[in-house]
Amino acid sequence: MTRFRNDLYTKALAALVLFNCGLSAAQTPTPAPQGAHKSRQAAPAEPKNYPAKQVQEGTALFRQYCSFCHGRDATGGESGPDLTRSKLVAADVDGDQIGPVIRNGRPEKKMPPFSLSDEQIANLVAFIHTQQQGSKAAGGHRGSGGRKGVDPEDLQTGDAAAGKQYFNGAGGCAKCHSPTGDLMGIASRYKGLELEERMLYPKFAKSRVTVTLATGQAISGTVGYLDEFTVGVINSDGVYQSWRTRDVKFKVDAPAEAHAELFNKYTDADVHNLMAYLQTLQ
Repeated sequence: MTRFRNDLYTKALAALVLFNCGLSAAQTPTPAPQGAHKSRQAAPAEPKNYPAKQVQEGTALFRQYCSFCHGRDATGGESGPDLTRSKLVAADVDGDQIGPVIRNGRPEKKMPPFSLSDEQIANLVAFIHTQQQGSKAAGGHRGSGGRKGVDPEDLQTGDAAAGKQYFNGAGGCAKCHSPTGDLMGIASRYKGLELEERMLYPKFAKSRVTVTLATGQAISGTVGYLDEFTVGVINSDGVYQSWRTRDVKFKVDAPAEAHAELFNKYTDADVHNLMAYLQTLQ
């Protein structure tokens, strides 16, 4: 049975997911002994002011790599938490907590590691802390709307010409898709995040199957049913037929599987460039 790897979708879309996590034991303050004077507790550190240029560069990086999950202002997006309320961010000092998460990822949360320079990470840290300080100053209220969506312009950071070249060349996209065929007008039908989701993992795309009978006759259609015992086909007339898998040969064409296989081949630039190209197909 073909198994669709839906869990890989979050890994592909994930473009720099800094998940909310608690302090480690080493970071958790040790309770004061009974009778200890409360005035001896350490005062919280003063907020750090980052250079405007560094925050500006961090803003651009965040919107390119992080806003997909965390929203353009770091207060939560489609799948990532509000970083302005993150305990990890609150405990961070000059990137000592955030940096390792970016570099090492969090496999248990399906966040892959990212290869960013020290300067890029420092700029991201500056932006995140600045947003956190602004949120505190405003009272930390996000309103009643819950997690925020992603603006389409946040996903318009690639090079359309390079994306077209990748589509027709190394990406192999043109083997199955055509800008004048199935993809004609796709950017008019889908915007922003929805378009990128369909590009990375078309989980709603119907799988096709060709069943070859013992007589040599081949029957093709969409997959109506499939497990280790039975394969079912819905033909172009909507008629359903099924056979025992041991009695026939069959081949499944699963779009979601084909796209999932690209996850380990994509670079960040490939994803951004492909997205930019698809957005030209109005």
